[in-house]
Amino acid sequence: MRNYSVVYIGILVLSAACGQPRHEHETDRHDHGHAGQIADHTVATVTAEQMRTIGLRLGKIEQKALTATVRVNGRVKVPNTNRAMITSLYGGVIKTLNVDVGSVVRKGEELATLVHPQFIQLQEEYLNLTRKLELAERERSRQQLLTDGNVAAQKTLQQAEYEYYQLKTRQTSLKEQLELLNVDVTTLSPTRLWSALSIRSPISGVVGTVFAKQGSYVDVSSPVAEVIENSRLHVDLEVFEKDLPRLKVGQQIHFVQTNNPEKRYDARIYAVGATFGNDSKSVPVHCTVSGDKSGLIDGMDVSAIISLAHDTSDAVPDEAVVEAEGKSYVFIAHADDHGGETQKSKEFERIEVIRGTSEMGFTAITPVRPLADDTEVVVQGAYFVNAVLSGTAGHSH
Repeated sequence: MRNYSVVYIGILVLSAACGQPRHEHETDRHDHGHAGQIADHTVATVTAEQMRTIGLRLGKIEQKALTATVRVNGRVKVPNTNRAMITSLYGGVIKTLNVDVGSVVRKGEELATLVHPQFIQLQEEYLNLTRKLELAERERSRQQLLTDGNVAAQKTLQQAEYEYYQLKTRQTSLKEQLELLNVDVTTLSPTRLWSALSIRSPISGVVGTVFAKQGSYVDVSSPVAEVIENSRLHVDLEVFEKDLPRLKVGQQIHFVQTNNPEKRYDARIYAVGATFGNDSKSVPVHCTVSGDKSGLIDGMDVSAIISLAHDTSDAVPDEAVVEAEGKSYVFIAHADDHGGETQKSKEFERIEVIRGTSEMGFTAITPVRPLADDTEVVVQGAYFVNAVLSGTAGHSH
């Protein structure tokens, strides 16, 4: 009986020893499988329909100077060299008005026409003078022949020459006046006179203000309209005295419209004022707008930051950075789309980044691993992509 007990105990011990390695192997395999699932959960697949629904948008990582900045307010302006007050050289009544506020005009385009009897009289005098000049030229030539033949006195020739040059000077004066009024004198004839004066724009741009009305009287001191060349927009910032020593020409600024901060613009300082503006302790700082100028108009209020350091860092819009498990991430697009030409879905990989300074809607980031220069990042809709990723992980568990 004792021998059977010893054998039974030995069998139990051996069975336990043989079973233990298999249990450890199964546990290890389960752990490895779980680790593989976690690695796969860095990529989210989003369908084309989902991308359209949420308005998903891709962009590149930009270079922004977001450290050491000064916040200021200012206004969009157009230099006086790029704006024109349209006036008439003669007083008269507005016959036609061809533009309104906001109209886009080209240089030399007719904005309005003006009528006045004096305008017609000027053309009449030019034609009459031209005829007199022809007669004076003939008389001068005749007196020259008579003088050469000792038939007429030298004094008579001199008088004929004086009258000719006097008429010639007056004709030239009238010709210049009419050309200033946009009249082609070569088209004038006794049966064809211009009844209306054409008022044209000296520059290309947008009509900012229309002062005249059809049928109203305007004189040489009354502007008809103002044309603004918006392509030359710049920003005037109000910088306080204490910050002036930190500014210099060439520094970069980022600004937004005060009433519409969603769209961001870039500019650079090209001049710093030398006097204080109005009664404030601020000095105007002039900046040229670079890149996209759409949506900006003369007189618009803006809020800006001036970069005080030349160092730039990788940056993306604020909404491109998402938080998960105490870390910051961005989503980059994979080049291999599913669905071929129909592009039924697209893969986005979650990349960890170190979050930096946030200014003017941008956040500085440092990816934990290098990214190619042409890497596309989800700049709008990143929270949705992260939700897709989190939902997939939850379903797997």
